Amino acid sequence: MEPTILLIVLVCVILGGVLASLGVHLLPVGGAPAAMGTATGIATGAIMLMFGSALTGLFTAATVAMFSNSIVLVALSGAVGAMLMVSIIFLFANVTYIFGAGCVPVSGRVAVDPITKELQTPYKTPQTDGHGLPSVCLISGIIGGFIGGFGGALIYFALINYAKLEYAMAGVLAMGIILANAIIAAYNIRGTIEGFHDPKFRTTPKALLVCFVASLLCGIAIVLALTTGVITGGAV
Repeated sequence: MEPTILLIVLVCVILGGVLASLGVHLLPVGGAPAAMGTATGIATGAIMLMFGSALTGLFTAATVAMFSNSIVLVALSGAVGAMLMVSIIFLFANVTYIFGAGCVPVSGRVAVDPITKELQTPYKTPQTDGHGLPSVCLISGIIGGFIGGFGGALIYFALINYAKLEYAMAGVLAMGIILANAIIAAYNIRGTIEGFHDPKFRTTPKALLVCFVASLLCGIAIVLALTTGVITGGAV
């Protein structure tokens, strides 16, 4: 395989992994506290939320990849798929919080919503870190889904169009790289995060640096496997 092709694969893997990590930091993740309505975000872990959205993005990217060889179109299709997935989750989560638990979507990290400029503190239940998914969390999460889906689809496109792997093999490798970067991001978040307005978001550059190294190692492993014939044409 030509060195130029291998370099393109390596760059796409690195870029896609870093984008996936950035997407995780933008997602409103609440974990167990959100399940009890005492924190904002989705009541699951960052890894599961990104894995689900990225997987949906890969489905849409794979569909478009069957009819198009445009890296921009395929990557955007993955981004839109992931964005739609998290948007639907956010919608039903807010319906559950509002009409099921009686929680007003309100941020626990800022006094004024940066998007709508609505006051947050007067509506926050004492001894909680907010609840539901206020506007700023929704916008941040949609952006995170878009970026994460774009990164995952970028890896997928490089593996099927440049590395010439089969669709299934490319999908498994892409999800593995995304999962590794999501785990690193989850360790950096340490529990809950609301989005780009959250003070924890300031630590994102450190996580992106670590994810760059992790993605680089993943990319090198794939390149070595391709050059040595360990993987070829989707077969191990």
